[in-house]
Amino acid sequence: MNKYNTILKFLILFLSFPFIASGQSQESDTVSNESNKAWRFFNGSNYLISYPSEWELDLSGQMGTALIIFSPLETSQDQFKENVNLIIQDLSGHNINLDKYAEISEGQIKMMITNSTLIESKKVEDGSGEYHRMIYTGDQGIFHLKFIQYYWIKNEKAFVLTLTCEADKYLEYNKIGEGILNSFKLKN
Repeated sequence: MNKYNTILKFLILFLSFPFIASGQSQESDTVSNESNKAWRFFNGSNYLISYPSEWELDLSGQMGTALIIFSPLETSQDQFKENVNLIIQDLSGHNINLDKYAEISEGQIKMMITNSTLIESKKVEDGSGEYHRMIYTGDQGIFHLKFIQYYWIKNEKAFVLTLTCEADKYLEYNKIGEGILNSFKLKN
């Protein structure tokens, strides 16, 4: 199990800090999506993603994440910004495929997220390849959260894209959050 220690440490890090983000690349102009709201496209070095123009893109580089996209606060009393974050992990030399990565992630969720409940864990295939989708809930501090994570493995790198919402606001953010997640494309 020693060969997985680096992976486990990384998974602990990303599960402990779902609100932090970073990265580098460039943002493009706004465009309209199917609901006629303006969306921005971000062109990363090895991926593309789009998000609503009223959401804030943070590329500060904190905690090893590639980016985070924050929703606006709903009111002045709102204490949590729903968000999507991306972590890219180098898996070189670890010989970890998508199934093994998902298995390790499930174990870390159970260990690291207080009161965690795994709702869904399945492999998904679409026109651009395969990824693993995981949905779970759990507590962090004063917040009861719901997470949707997509995992891809490409060129010995893991791409972990996570939507994090307060559990009681999930229905409000599900459509737009999954729109962001589904806009993510890996470059060849």
